Amino acid sequence: QVQLVESGGGLVQAGGSLRLSCTASGRTFSSYVMGWFRQAPGKEREFVATISSSGGNIYYADSVKGRFTISRDNAKNTVYLQMNSLKPEDTAVYYCAAEATANILMIYARPGEYDYWGQGTQVSVSS
Repeated sequence: QVQLVESGGGLVQAGGSLRLSCTASGRTFSSYVMGWFRQAPGKEREFVATISSSGGNIYYADSVKGRFTISRDNAKNTVYLQMNSLKPEDTAVYYCAAEATANILMIYARPGEYDYWGQGTQVSVSS
């Protein structure tokens, strides 16, 4: 079992930056694939980025590629999402998710592939 707590959300102007953090409980963080998803009002939860347990495999949604960077620090049980050049359409509640894996290069891009979720953090981008 792992518990996830996100932080770092807020209100920012278009073109600005934010860094989200997601800290996990437990001693096996390095065995989890981590993902970031977002959900805007009235829309389905959508994939943003994922990183393998080793950090050696990363995948982004096309909508954020080149602007967002996912990273992890297994010593700190934390995954990050650096968001640059933010746009109003990035406004959403951002969730981190975790799924245990024995494959150090495995990544997942669908919400149903994750068993553990954080409570979410609001990101609002004004135009």
